Amino acid sequence: MTGRRALGRRFGWLWAAFAVSSYGTGLGFGAFPLVAILVLHSGPTQVAALAATGRAVGALIAVPLGPWVEFRRKRPVMVAMDLVRFAALMSIPVTFALGLLSFAQLLVVSVVIAAADIAFKAASGAYMKALVPPEDLLVANSRFESTTWTATVVGPPLGGAAIGLFGPVATVVADAVSYLLSALGIRAIGGTEPLPARTGTPRLRAGDLLEGWRYILAHPALRPLFFNAITVNGLIMATQPLLAVLLLGHLGFAPWQYGLAFAAPCVGGLVGSRLAGRLVARFGHHTVMRTVGALRACWPVGLAFVQPGIPGLVLIIVVQLGLVTCCGVFNPVLATHRLDHTDPTRIARTLSAWSVSSSAAIAALTALWGLLAALTGPRTAIAVAGILLLATPLLLPRREHTPHNRLAGAGALDRA
Repeated sequence: MTGRRALGRRFGWLWAAFAVSSYGTGLGFGAFPLVAILVLHSGPTQVAALAATGRAVGALIAVPLGPWVEFRRKRPVMVAMDLVRFAALMSIPVTFALGLLSFAQLLVVSVVIAAADIAFKAASGAYMKALVPPEDLLVANSRFESTTWTATVVGPPLGGAAIGLFGPVATVVADAVSYLLSALGIRAIGGTEPLPARTGTPRLRAGDLLEGWRYILAHPALRPLFFNAITVNGLIMATQPLLAVLLLGHLGFAPWQYGLAFAAPCVGGLVGSRLAGRLVARFGHHTVMRTVGALRACWPVGLAFVQPGIPGLVLIIVVQLGLVTCCGVFNPVLATHRLDHTDPTRIARTLSAWSVSSSAAIAALTALWGLLAALTGPRTAIAVAGILLLATPLLLPRREHTPHNRLAGAGALDRA
């Protein structure tokens, strides 16, 4: 079975580092808005600005990081980004203890974290492609995906309990420490990594900043997936604050019900990620992406019909379970397909451009849907997003394309 395939000691360390930081992120889920509300007594406008500004400015800062990462050894970059995130997050409990914590500091930290996240993902994607054989990339990505969803199920409830026991910045400390442990795990991978060769001038050029986008937009396999992914992610994430307002405000759901409605369905992500390899082995990358990509767009419109009480809670869990299960299958297949079709000399720039675009789209759509909700109400805005999502399967690639790194005799997991 592909899910039990041994990928070696070095991948084991990489996976362990990813798991530690994922669980830290799960524990710290929603920590910044919570600190803003409980400690700084911020209103909804400030909380929304905190979410949007961190993504938008962080994405802007990350633009030159793509080409910077491309021509450096990836493991030291990953360690550095982990340490940057550790230091940025630890500044919050320190200033909180000193009575100096401010909303401006939360904004700065959210920007630093967002930019470091993009740089880390760009480096880790390029590093994993060099570390893992092409035929095992889907297995590796599926393991990462299952870890993410497991952390999402377990982390937020434990984080809520930790906040109740130890105070509002407890989960920030846990998240910070997880990045430090991740850095130590990546450092423990060992081995040698050659310095990527660079032709031409060693200085960063304006063209380098746009190379990732040029490569994506010129590539027949990546271009439709790029537009599909940023549109779907943007519309889904844009409705999350509106759902909180609708459920906790208008419909009177208790906080524990709200947490249960979004934590329990994450089991579907774990199931989906474990099914991904088997489905691709049987049907191929292209068929799985088109089928599951279309199915995941069908669920969110159901959230517009949620009602108070147990029936409403059951509806949310069913809708979220369907959506998350589809995402659990789709995400590792997309990540593998993207690596398969990307020139090894452009991976960091391509992944960086992808992440920057996704963050910018989420920030822009979150702001736009907040305005739409102010004009029409949260339920109507959620319904509009759900209807638009129904059209996103039209953006999926219509035919197969030969992967960039296809090898002679590659098995079923290499098919795109």
